[in-house]
Order: sequence, then structure tokens, then C-alpha cells
Amino acid sequence: MEIAVRNEGGVTIVELTGSLDGSTAETLLQSLTEQVSAGQVRLVADFSHVEYTSSAGLRALLGSLKDARQHGGDLRLAAVIPAVFRVLQLSGFTGILKTYDDVATAVRSYAP
Repeated sequence: MEIAVRNEGGVTIVELTGSLDGSTAETLLQSLTEQVSAGQVRLVADFSHVEYTSSAGLRALLGSLKDARQHGGDLRLAAVIPAVFRVLQLSGFTGILKTYDDVATAVRSYAP
């Protein structure tokens, strides 16, 4: 998995490419934890290039979401492909994580 981080209007966008599974989940969790520790608590994960997620990936997302919320922020997902969205639905994560059709909409969702 490749992770690229950028900031747009006070929102940290984490662009993910590849599979989110047992071998990559810890890397994602560490990356998001670093952002929250640095005070970047308004997070958007760009899932447009995530082909697969396992239960380990879901745990990493949940841990990151809790961390961000404990620090007054949130983690939102954007551009989730249908196969991955189905996994999120079946696992009940669509009721926990906010999802948006694209990154721009997710970023705008943080506007007051």
C-alpha cells in the first residue's frame, strides 16, 4: 500500500493506493496516528485506489476514527469503490464512518 498525505483547506487528505489488509493496516494506522498527534484531526481518506480491505484494515480505520474523535476531529472516507463499499456495508462500518462520493465533497463536509 502506498500512502500520500496532503493538506487542503485545513483538512488532511490521506491518499491510499493498493490493498488494506493485515500486512498494510499497521502502516495506515501509524500514518493516521502521526497526523492526529501533529494536530491534524480533520481527516479524509481517499479510497479511490483501494482495491480491497480486510478485517485488519477495518480495525485500523476504527482505531484511527476513535483517535481523531477523541482529539475533536473525525475521519471520513471518500471515493470508495463499490466492492470495498460493500465490505463496509456488510461489516456495519457505513453506520460508523461517514462516506462521500469524492474527496472534494468530503473536504467540504468539514466547513462550518
